[in-house]
Amino acid sequence: MSVEFLWRIPVHGDGRRAHTAHSRGEWNQLQPGQTPKRVAPQFNDAKFAYYDYIEQVAKAADIVGFHGALIPAFPHTEEPWVLASALARQTKNLRLLIAIQPWFINPAYASQMAASLQRLSNGRVEWNVISGGGGSQQKSYGDFINHDQRYARTSEFLEFVKGYSHHAPFDYDGNFFRVEQGGLHYPMNQYPLPRLWLAGASEAALHVAGQHADIHLTWAEPVAQQKQVIEHAKAFFAQYYPDKKVRFGIRIDILARPTYEQAVQELKQMHESVDLQQQGFARGDSESVGAKRQKALSEGKQFDDLFISANFWAGMSNVRGGPNGILVGSYEQVAERLQAYIEIGVEHFILASNPHLEEAYRVGEEVLPLLKSVP
Repeated sequence: MSVEFLWRIPVHGDGRRAHTAHSRGEWNQLQPGQTPKRVAPQFNDAKFAYYDYIEQVAKAADIVGFHGALIPAFPHTEEPWVLASALARQTKNLRLLIAIQPWFINPAYASQMAASLQRLSNGRVEWNVISGGGGSQQKSYGDFINHDQRYARTSEFLEFVKGYSHHAPFDYDGNFFRVEQGGLHYPMNQYPLPRLWLAGASEAALHVAGQHADIHLTWAEPVAQQKQVIEHAKAFFAQYYPDKKVRFGIRIDILARPTYEQAVQELKQMHESVDLQQQGFARGDSESVGAKRQKALSEGKQFDDLFISANFWAGMSNVRGGPNGILVGSYEQVAERLQAYIEIGVEHFILASNPHLEEAYRVGEEVLPLLKSVP
């Protein structure tokens, strides 16, 4: 089994506190008169910009040997294609996992953009294809179609991209996309398609993953529950797509320190910095099955109650949005928990920790080398 570890690029500010009090970049929403100490530049600083910090994070991940980096996409963040293009020239080996939604871009143009970035990066482009969680966030993008239609659109988008990239002249006539005599030509058609990471726990999502995914990605749950998620997906793929090899990945945060007590104390300090009145990430109308499972992990619980299994704390969505899970403990304990995920079939990890720069070095130097060799 070949195991890969990716790092997360902080596209919405960074720091040691909750997202509403980030001190790296100008992303936190300050009250009038508030001027927190800055340790990284704002966008309009004369000599440096927030991108310069993002570049440092990507280089740190590259230096310590992470296989790649996720560049997320949200309505309120930097745009991942733009960042990926810039980071491709500042890194050497780091694979660039770009979060995209098929609603954002025509598949013909997406094919051209991917081919150009493959040329620029020497083949390091990957896609985290997101069908969208629905609700108010999806409508804020101008997207109003329902859950199952979004996944049907994703499937068409990927069929289109596969044909357009390497099979000119290419015709396609679907429910969402159409092209006549299109396709990339030499030298743009000489580069591989991005490796595809697809998420989703619904039946519609699993059908799309079974057809197209290289890696089926989920937000992490405690190991016993994660095993159930993987076994369910494996059974589904075996039934409907027996000839397709799909690997499994999880997205989870890490807070590792020399001792368990130190790690918990830092987590508590970060949790206490959360402003419950300014949770810009809070959403209760998502249609995502996975998001609903994450919400259930932390519903109505206090800090200590959120330790729901060994070294697994389920309250991170209040701190920085997104998935709830974070592994908390000593270097050895966190490595043991990661090993447990590997043993149930997880081969790809997207890790993160605030602040992302220092923690990329810490996790890469102190935690990952403790993992056992994997057969």
